[in-house]
Amino acid sequence: MTGFGFGSDLFQILFTIPFVLVAAVIVVTIIRNLRQWNKNNHSPKLTVPATVVAKRTSVTHFWGGNNGALCHTSTSYYATFQVGSGDRMELLLPGREYGLLAEGDQGRLSFQGTRFLGFERSLT
Repeated sequence: MTGFGFGSDLFQILFTIPFVLVAAVIVVTIIRNLRQWNKNNHSPKLTVPATVVAKRTSVTHFWGGNNGALCHTSTSYYATFQVGSGDRMELLLPGREYGLLAEGDQGRLSFQGTRFLGFERSLT
């Protein structure tokens, strides 16, 4: 006896499509991250006068395990800096750096592309 016919083929196609889509999203994300990493590595390291104009966090929850019983939470920390030209840039920061910054702080921002390298607060 041969397979189950058209219904089996349709099930296989419908079952495969989500896996292909998820794999494609993962590959595209990896490629984008590698491009940004490479662009940052080829950008000059700059240190400029800047002011902290905003801070924000982004919390992500990952559910897993049986019946979603396990939860992992991840927090990303961002600060927006305004440089002397009036341009603003939002950079991802380590949590320990985020906690030391306050809106309105002035100092010298060090960065490379979109990579935060440090912020030295001025005492004036």
